[in-house]
Amino acid sequence: MPTYFKDQGKRGENAELQEELASSDKIRKRDAVKKVIRDMTLGKDVSGLFTAVVNCMMTPHLEVRKLVYLYLINYAKTQPDLAIMAVNGFVKDCGDPNPLIRALAVRTMGCIRVDKISEYLCEPLRRALKDSDPYVRKTAAICVPKLYEVSPELVEDQGFIDTLIELLGDANPSVVSNSIAALAEISTSRGRATYTLDSNNAMKMLAALNDCSEWGQVTILDTVSQYRPQHSQEAESIVERVKPRLQHANSAVVLSATKIIIKLLDLITGEEKIKGYLKALAPPLVTLMSGKSEIQYVALRNIQLLCQVRPMLLKNDVKVFFCKYNDPIYVKMEKLDVLVMLSHSGNIDQVLMEFNEYATEIDDEFVRKSVRSIGRCAVKLPDAAERCVKVLVDLIKTKVNYVVQEAIVVIRNIFRKYPNKYEGVIGTLCENLETLDDSEAKASMIWIVGEYAERIDNSPELMEGFVETFAEDGAQVQLQLLTAVVKLFLKRPANASELVKRVLGLATREVDNPDVRDRGFIYWRLLSSNPEQAKQVVLADKPTIEDDTDRIETLLLDDLIYNLATLSSVYHKRPQQFVDRKRIIKPDAL
Repeated sequence: MPTYFKDQGKRGENAELQEELASSDKIRKRDAVKKVIRDMTLGKDVSGLFTAVVNCMMTPHLEVRKLVYLYLINYAKTQPDLAIMAVNGFVKDCGDPNPLIRALAVRTMGCIRVDKISEYLCEPLRRALKDSDPYVRKTAAICVPKLYEVSPELVEDQGFIDTLIELLGDANPSVVSNSIAALAEISTSRGRATYTLDSNNAMKMLAALNDCSEWGQVTILDTVSQYRPQHSQEAESIVERVKPRLQHANSAVVLSATKIIIKLLDLITGEEKIKGYLKALAPPLVTLMSGKSEIQYVALRNIQLLCQVRPMLLKNDVKVFFCKYNDPIYVKMEKLDVLVMLSHSGNIDQVLMEFNEYATEIDDEFVRKSVRSIGRCAVKLPDAAERCVKVLVDLIKTKVNYVVQEAIVVIRNIFRKYPNKYEGVIGTLCENLETLDDSEAKASMIWIVGEYAERIDNSPELMEGFVETFAEDGAQVQLQLLTAVVKLFLKRPANASELVKRVLGLATREVDNPDVRDRGFIYWRLLSSNPEQAKQVVLADKPTIEDDTDRIETLLLDDLIYNLATLSSVYHKRPQQFVDRKRIIKPDAL
């Protein structure tokens, strides 16, 4: 074939090709068909040769027949009337002794999306679905949803859906998996289920699992995952039959098997049994981390969901998620999230050592997230908070601008989690005020100065320095500065009376942002009408924070676990948010 693409010939040679296609010389005819396909592939219009090409259908050569069928699929839509000429050839091929030719004919008729041909396809398709050869049956099964797209009423009237349901019990695993895929495609087009997924059907599918191709296994596993067993024993039986798939080389099979097991663990009684199944899940997930970067990314996104549902799943495998020097940035970022999720009092020293190392990398986005991860560990693990703060102080002393600024943001959160506990680091923070050019870092530092104004000797001077640039700062900094100055006034009125008047004047007269202006008016009225009440409002105890950065709400998490090993679990979004609603089947419809 490649030689024909090298020698493209001249444009306007259709007449010569037509003559060669009509030749009685088989070799010449075969070469002519190849030239037609060559020109078609290169974008040349060879639709004028339709009749001559169709006449070549009856050749005994399978290679030529495949090329003719390829031509028909390409031009049937633009030449529907001429495509009818090929029907007799298709029908005759559907009865050919060679199963490859029978399957090829049915598949080609299914790919030709023309209403007129659909009517002629019904009888050959019916015979093919009950053919003695499994290759023909599995090809015919995939043909049914293609016909359904062209003529849904025809498929339902002819009973093809019922035939597909019967094929779920076929002796050949490939036929079973293709039938399941066909039924799923039709269900998607209809917007409702085509059959009831009961215990009998689920067991038929699982019986075909061992001998299927890897993609057939994925199809079966995804379908069985929608079945809810009636009792614990049935759930255990399904898990036991699915568990060997965890050792499969294909990552899609592993994740699909994981989905079933995770979902059915809720139905299994007995803590020891559940621990045993969780122990079996960990090694396959760890193995995925040695695959290609893209597979690692998908695995990491799914692992984040699994660790929320079963926090103890990978508690002993934290080293697997340490970043490697050659990991792409998108994998490193996901590994950081997983490391925080897996951190506990037993491994926090190892994790902090890694984060400290990452904070010296070149990529500033990765460094920022590494510093943020240290803060998340401090908020998550009270016993390790002091060690986390020590690492953060060491990082601030490096004087690297973006490291210092991210560390200040993180320490603000630690102060909120553990009030009045780590104020000793404030002096170190105040040494780096001149480097603050990031809005969030600047707002965080202002919050710290305002919150601990009575303990910082020069807090009025520090606050005056921030006020100098009030007009140039963004709304985030302005709002924080407004609140911090009011706190300073309430704690040290003698040192901040003029400053608070100045800031309230700036906020209410010279700022266009309505949020800043409104807050300024509220503080002004509070302070002028009832300073004691202002103290109760502004200096009230604040609720402590928790690390919920990657925590997904329960209902959404349930939906994502239902859609594990799909794009939904990678995006961490429901399918409705990125897929046309008309093409989604509700879980309760199955």
